[in-house]
Amino acid sequence: MRYEFGAELAQRDGIDVHVHIECSDHGHASLPQALTDASAKYFKAEDRSPSLDTIAERYREWNLAAVVFTVDATTALGHEPNSIEEIAEGAARNNDVLIPFGSVDPLQVPQAVERARQLVEEFGVKGFKFHPSLQGFDPSEEKHYPIYEAIQELGVPALFHTGQNGMGAGLPGGYGIKLGYSNPLLLDSVAADFPNLQVIMAHPSVPWQDEANSIATHKANVWIDLSGWSPKYFPESLVRASNSMLQDKVLFGTDYPLITPQKWLGAFEQQRFKDQVKPKILKGNALRLFGLGELQEPYEPSEGGAVVAAKKYATEKAAQAQKVERT
Repeated sequence: MRYEFGAELAQRDGIDVHVHIECSDHGHASLPQALTDASAKYFKAEDRSPSLDTIAERYREWNLAAVVFTVDATTALGHEPNSIEEIAEGAARNNDVLIPFGSVDPLQVPQAVERARQLVEEFGVKGFKFHPSLQGFDPSEEKHYPIYEAIQELGVPALFHTGQNGMGAGLPGGYGIKLGYSNPLLLDSVAADFPNLQVIMAHPSVPWQDEANSIATHKANVWIDLSGWSPKYFPESLVRASNSMLQDKVLFGTDYPLITPQKWLGAFEQQRFKDQVKPKILKGNALRLFGLGELQEPYEPSEGGAVVAAKKYATEKAAQAQKVERT
């Protein structure tokens, strides 16, 4: 079954562009156990590996859509990923809430090019996820350019992990994972040399946030997703840029199941984002990125969904804070 966008996607209250599928339907984990355990500890995640269908059911209940993926780091980790074909087929079953991304091993360049074409043409994936630190490669090296050229020709975006890594955190040598490969400056040449490739820099790029802001401001084909961090910890420069020159290029993302939408949205509502910018981040920018239309005004999230619940939570917290100040 080849994936196609579901008509209901554009009706959801938000599009979470960063959700991990950590385990196949047959129990094969996406990562070596040591990395799974370390990341769970780092993020204090309780439900570490829900199934794809469980994720679809939960996002449907929250009235959110989700971009779902795994990472192919076969060469770097010596560990096969969970099935990307299975992710695409599962998303096709749940195309009212899920959007599948593929992943290819950048250390296997000729095979990766063919694999990328297969995943788009036969399975309908709508983008690709790269994690330079986990996959052990410098994304700016031209030996990887045939992969980007293929993805650009296929007309889908490429999402790259940037900044700090929860993967390997707290382990000796960080499990051999090198943080420098996730410096967003390494993506500047990629965006420059492939101007029709939409490049998404995943996460607040700490400790290189100013670099990420600069690249996204300079390059029309570069976006930032806000996953992997609670918004209450966002660098001030990122919040400021998101409210101004980057307001049309910033995307809602959680890093679920490591961070839940409820936790992320609750903190987002309490952060200093402008009211007129929030709908763009939550939904409008992703609609444009995926060619799903424009945000309908006024933006009115549904009662019972996660966005409205977060707004109510933030209002209650603000009222409690004011009450404390008066006493």
